[in-house]
Amino acid sequence: MAAAGTGHASPGLTLEPRDMSLDRRTFTALIAGTPLAATLPEAAAQGARDRIVIGMTLEPSPGLDPTTAPAAAIGEVVHLNILEGLTKIAPDGAVSPLLAESWIQGLDGRTYTFILKKGVRFSDGKPFDANAVKFSFDRARAPNSTNRSRKAVFDNISSVVVQDAHTVILVLNQPEAMLPFRLGENTAVILHPDTAAQAATKPIGTGPYVLDSWNRGSSIVLTASPTHRDAERVRIKRATFRFINDPAAQVAALLAGDVDVIPRFAALPALAQFRADKRFEVVVGSTSGKGILAINNRKAPLSDVRVRRAISHAIDRKAFIDGAQEGLGTPIGSHFAPTDLGYVDLTAMYAHNPDRARALLREAGVTAPLNLTLTLPPPPYARKGGEIIAAQLAKVGINAKIENVEWAQWLSGPFKGNFDLTIINHVEPLDYATAYADPNYYFGYDSARFRGLVATLAATTNQREKGRLWRDIQRQLAEDAVNAFIWNPAQVSVAKRGLRGVWTSSPIFANDVAALNWAPPPTRT
Repeated sequence: MAAAGTGHASPGLTLEPRDMSLDRRTFTALIAGTPLAATLPEAAAQGARDRIVIGMTLEPSPGLDPTTAPAAAIGEVVHLNILEGLTKIAPDGAVSPLLAESWIQGLDGRTYTFILKKGVRFSDGKPFDANAVKFSFDRARAPNSTNRSRKAVFDNISSVVVQDAHTVILVLNQPEAMLPFRLGENTAVILHPDTAAQAATKPIGTGPYVLDSWNRGSSIVLTASPTHRDAERVRIKRATFRFINDPAAQVAALLAGDVDVIPRFAALPALAQFRADKRFEVVVGSTSGKGILAINNRKAPLSDVRVRRAISHAIDRKAFIDGAQEGLGTPIGSHFAPTDLGYVDLTAMYAHNPDRARALLREAGVTAPLNLTLTLPPPPYARKGGEIIAAQLAKVGINAKIENVEWAQWLSGPFKGNFDLTIINHVEPLDYATAYADPNYYFGYDSARFRGLVATLAATTNQREKGRLWRDIQRQLAEDAVNAFIWNPAQVSVAKRGLRGVWTSSPIFANDVAALNWAPPPTRT
């Protein structure tokens, strides 16, 4: 899912003491435009031209191997920076070669031949070759693999054939036109065959950066790899990722000059202040996220589709987006984002209708109040949005008791299936097979018909037929009300003016540090 990306979200942080000291009055003052510092210190405002500090809401957890854990924050740190894949996805969704130089799809659609770049080395000096690709993909598709894209991508690979040191052939069970895109996601990065077991703590890749340090609960520092093939083109030599999950602390860190950019800014009520401040640039773009109220389909009475439909009718999507996201987002009616191929707007299926919700609960034999627990991870969309959802559910006779947890607790609780309701943003594009074709996934949806649709889609090469099947898949999820589908989040970035190369949109969650650079300081006359 990458919970937020799960598509997944990512979080349990211990903030530094100065961050913890900020209270609601301070946040209110910041939003009102009262600065903590009249001006950024000149040295901080200009900044070292080869350094950057990036703010993130969530900390990677439990480690730094994106192929084995669901947190999208892992990819935000390591993908494209330490670890690379055969292909690269651009902010506009376009796919280009990365570790691959080129590729050819066979006439039957079931083989992809990748020609690999020559002269590429891992940061420890070992050459990158076709054997590393075979190792990584065989590891991802192994029966004991915990790679979250296994079913969507790697289970479709029947064999990985090394033709020579720089040529590798992927043989598929079914044609897959989207494979080059999928191989640009963080779940398809190429790991060092000798060190993959330690990738969670000491990832070694082919990327332009290496791990310098990880101060858990506070920051991760990457430094430029001197052995990288394009080392001379990398402008940023040192990147620090600071983890700040408190919205007021994010505002303060930017105003104080402690952070240069927050690519996915969480303190949305403060946007007007930053838009009015010439020291900063605010950009709003798109994501592939699907924000949902996840429902445990295994637990009675939530196992009754009428109860899940009642929950969906109880939710006012617009009120949620306005109240928790400052109006920045698009309502959705299934597990597809408006940017996804084949998207269809199904929000009308569950228009906000408390009367219908109460009637469905009565039909299901539910006696009010229905007591449930709403478990909320740290991101502001969940904590603030959870209060809104709980109030809406209360109006139809559902008492949702809020339980706030840290990210590690969310991964060991709701993500393991131990929950009633939870709010999470799935950020990975077209992750319907990963999330809904596996009955063991955390919300426990078990539908033979849905799995049949996914299998039929996988075997289909006709684009018109694919479009029909994508629409059928969305309708099936909506009809079964597997989850309450709420919103597609916008991406909001706040950066010091002069920082160039920040992604304006996120088809995947990544921070391409090597693409960043500072504009030359203005000349003084």
